Amino acid sequence: MPELDNFLLNKCSFRLLDHEILETCNGFTCGHKDLDSFFETDVLNFSSQLMGKTHCFTLEDNPTFIVAAFTISNDSIKNDLPNSRKKKLLKNIPRGKIHRTYPAVLIGRLGVHKKYQGTTVAKELMDFIKAWFIEPNNKTGCRFLVVDSYNEPKPIGYYTRNGFEMIFGSEEQEKEYLKLDPDKKLKTRLMQFDLIVLGTN
Repeated sequence: MPELDNFLLNKCSFRLLDHEILETCNGFTCGHKDLDSFFETDVLNFSSQLMGKTHCFTLEDNPTFIVAAFTISNDSIKNDLPNSRKKKLLKNIPRGKIHRTYPAVLIGRLGVHKKYQGTTVAKELMDFIKAWFIEPNNKTGCRFLVVDSYNEPKPIGYYTRNGFEMIFGSEEQEKEYLKLDPDKKLKTRLMQFDLIVLGTN
């Protein structure tokens, strides 16, 4: 396993994941079937339909190797949540700034190559995304990062360790809000990270 210290910023290049990269890369696998399929076959169509943009980090000394990739798109958190959840979610927003929706960015897909799992790369990737949306030159306001995480221990654990919290207190509450079949297990769970905790310049 390679020594890692700010690996993404020091040893990798940040790029838009486009046709050229996909044509030349040696393949990207994070070990999750749905994610691997998306990055292999669906990512360009997703981008061309303006549904989201996918970015990646490739090795500087081997640009054909994708270390990590993620897809982002515009989103919002609506101010119609159950009272208990709304109070918790909006606790750091002054009452004078209550709105119907709050600006957010959705992390639609996120994966780290299997070779770099178990290293600091996954945390570095999330730290990069968080910093990206609070930097002074960001073109739009973004209060929250949201993710529809696979309802599995590994991805939920990853987002929890990186400061994300469930938007709903239980699967039952989430299914009721989303008007889903109460008898079926949720495939994903909505989670959020409030960027205000990082401070603003």
